Amino acid sequence: QVQLVESGGGLVQPGGSLRLSCAASGIIFSSYTMSWYRQPPGKQRELVASISSGETTNYADSVKSRFSISRDNGRNTVYLQMNSLSPEDTAIYYCNGKWNWRNYWGQGTQVTVSS
Repeated sequence: QVQLVESGGGLVQPGGSLRLSCAASGIIFSSYTMSWYRQPPGKQRELVASISSGETTNYADSVKSRFSISRDNGRNTVYLQMNSLSPEDTAIYYCNGKWNWRNYWGQGTQVTVSS
């Protein structure tokens, strides 16, 4: 059974930082491209960052220089370090894993940036 379980969301003040984690099970984690998506209130889901099996990274323009994605294949975990957060980063953040035709999603974790 495949599971992607996100953690680390919460309420943070503008300018603050959070680190999201996504623990995967039931997949050959090292083969997967892992990504973080987010869905702001009333908007469509959008790609935030991705990291390939070869650790090539890709970021949305809106988060470049503020967010950093990384992976630990020994722990089957992908991380998203988020710095300099602004209210525009408020969203549900979802973990995604893709390999060939396989495509899996986590349940999401809420990130709220507010004073």
